Amino acid sequence: MAGTFEIVNAEEEAFYFRLTAEDGTLVAVSPRFKTLKGVVAGINAVRENAATGLVVNRSRRELASG
Repeated sequence: MAGTFEIVNAEEEAFYFRLTAEDGTLVAVSPRFKTLKGVVAGINAVRENAATGLVVNRSRRELASG
């Protein structure tokens, strides 16, 4: 089973989404969107780009190999 996108009311007239893993672990939280249509577009953008996104290490540490 894949993760779950949950749409949440942030404030009056604002929304955001949370992406949770199967085990309930919080994976990501979106910025706020003014419309429901906007939050759905944000979810679709994550779905389309996540699998092909590059990993860029901007930390000061090396990534562990293996």
